[in-house]
Amino acid sequence: MQIGFIGLGHMGGPMAANLLKAGHALTVFDLSPAALEDAQKAGAKVAASPRAAAEASETVITMLPAAAHVKAVYLNEDDGVLAGARAGVPLIDSSTIDPATARLVADAARAHGNSFADAPVSGGVVGAQAGTLTFMVGADEALFETLKPVLAGMGKNMVRCGETGTGQIAKICNNLLLAISMIGVAEAMKLGEVLGIDPTKLASIINTSTGRCWSSDTCNPYPNILPNAPASRGYSGGFGADLMLKDLGLAVDAARQAKQPVFLGALAQQLYQSMSQQGLGDLDFSGIIKLYGKE
Repeated sequence: MQIGFIGLGHMGGPMAANLLKAGHALTVFDLSPAALEDAQKAGAKVAASPRAAAEASETVITMLPAAAHVKAVYLNEDDGVLAGARAGVPLIDSSTIDPATARLVADAARAHGNSFADAPVSGGVVGAQAGTLTFMVGADEALFETLKPVLAGMGKNMVRCGETGTGQIAKICNNLLLAISMIGVAEAMKLGEVLGIDPTKLASIINTSTGRCWSSDTCNPYPNILPNAPASRGYSGGFGADLMLKDLGLAVDAARQAKQPVFLGALAQQLYQSMSQQGLGDLDFSGIIKLYGKE
């Protein structure tokens, strides 16, 4: 299939590479010359704009940092995706944005004659590289079935969450919980250390007891508990704290609009804001443990 892929960052780059490995033909666009060069070396064609990437494509996929970028890439009247996409071409946005923006772009796409799915992902950079991402898809049944073979080139799990916007709802709720659970694990690990238990022993107990969760058994925030966790390599790689802060902002804003309290979510947002203000926003989000003192 001829696919237009826009956004070749830490997530988009590996996703595009996996589509090429799956046998698809890609025309790509990004603002980074280095990212474009890497994609070209892997076999992709380089386009001069989102419009150009969409013009010859049978499907368009975007993976962008924030809602403002999504609106600009799709809706720009001169160089946007909708200015170039032929009617009938399905559009997939895998960015993490607010549900309202997803529905806004979907409405514009529908008016242009294109179907649109919001399909944010879970699995991080490691999942993007391995092709094991989970896609949370907001789309009708027919569109979802059409898109599954394309998404299968980048991930292992595809879940239809409901109509447009529900993929984003699933993503921000998941990341809200993830942020809260990571803070809880960090707090427990630091308390245990200060009170005198060996952190490795404590982690082992937690991971075979009722406190067990992904933040403890897969991405433990205490260094050298898990050799492959970001905490064991100086909190490099993984999911950046500033990105988590962005997602918490989306969740808290959505909750405010719905007049639904998110007590722990609001506190988590403040803690990650503090982490960012201390210049630690580029670290993996498990680096939140640094707010509790030195390891």
